[in-house]
Amino acid sequence: MTDVAKIVAVTGASSGIGEATARRLAADGHSVFLGARRTDRLDALVEEITAAGGAAASRRLDVTDAADVRAFMSAAREHYGRVDVVVNNAGVMPLSPLEALKTDEWDRMIDVNVRGVLHGIAAALPAMRGQGGGHFVNIASVGAYEISPTAAVYCATKFAVRAISEGLRQESSGDIRVTLVSPGVTESELADGISDAAAAEAMETYRAVALPASAIADAIAYAVAQPAEVDVNEIVVRPAASAQ
Repeated sequence: MTDVAKIVAVTGASSGIGEATARRLAADGHSVFLGARRTDRLDALVEEITAAGGAAASRRLDVTDAADVRAFMSAAREHYGRVDVVVNNAGVMPLSPLEALKTDEWDRMIDVNVRGVLHGIAAALPAMRGQGGGHFVNIASVGAYEISPTAAVYCATKFAVRAISEGLRQESSGDIRVTLVSPGVTESELADGISDAAAAEAMETYRAVALPASAIADAIAYAVAQPAEVDVNEIVVRPAASAQ
């Protein structure tokens, strides 16, 4: 249990890192408000957390829709009274070589991975300023630091998340904390969206040493648990057996 319980909004909470984060933070004594498109999974997760004695609620969320993200944050504040932490976790990763010209997939990555984070910031920042503080935890990737074949656009979106996070940190005068968490290969459903056969095959090999999503949730919990005067800016978490 944490000494200071917080209200935490988590996007992309229906699976993978978001789901693991919801469980971990609720177990630590925080109240979680969960968003994703798959409401059946959200409902099951909320039921599981509350049955274990935690505090959880949810709302359907499409992070590519700015108005929907605003409504999500408003619902969280209405339910709990405030939002102390936003975990901008929702992401997609349909890898392919640039020459495959999968422009629809490029657009989808930009919409979810970049605009989704910006929408989360825009929907929560004014209220955080008004309440005197808050914390954004933005989920990037080791792809925010390096580029690999088939991942040019995905890495570009994660470089953008890194830049946005650092910009927000520099613009904040101590009241808003900003943490960038960059996972290496982690167990999730991200690879399920890869439509390019060669990229999908390469990912199977890459994922042989994948971390459990709980490892990333642990890193997020560490950053959230720090006292107000401590701002953990960047955490990179890789499998020990992985070179990337």
